[in-house]
Amino acid sequence: QVQLVESGGGLVQAGGSLRLSCASSGRTFSSYNMAWFRQAPGKEREFVAVISRSGGATYYADSVKGRFTISRDNARNTVYLQMNSLKPEDTALYYCAASGTFSYYYARPDLYAYWGQGTQVTVSS
Repeated sequence: QVQLVESGGGLVQAGGSLRLSCASSGRTFSSYNMAWFRQAPGKEREFVAVISRSGGATYYADSVKGRFTISRDNARNTVYLQMNSLKPEDTALYYCAASGTFSYYYARPDLYAYWGQGTQVTVSS
């Protein structure tokens, strides 16, 4: 069983920055592709970013490209999401997720077997 715990959310003004962290249990963290998703009230869960096992490949949703950066530290079993130039529309509950495979469908939530409980990000105008 893999347990994921997000942290780093909070309230920030538009244009500000936050850094989210996702700490993982288990001895096989480096075997997982790690992703960030977000979900706003009344909306479907939305893909944000994904990073490969070694960190050598990353993909982003168009809505966050150029503003967000996903990274990982396998020695610390942690994945990060650096969020800059935040906008009110970034307000959501942010989840990290782990998948044992990487596929064309990396943006689909059902690819990911393990999920954290989420951390709230609120961006005020």
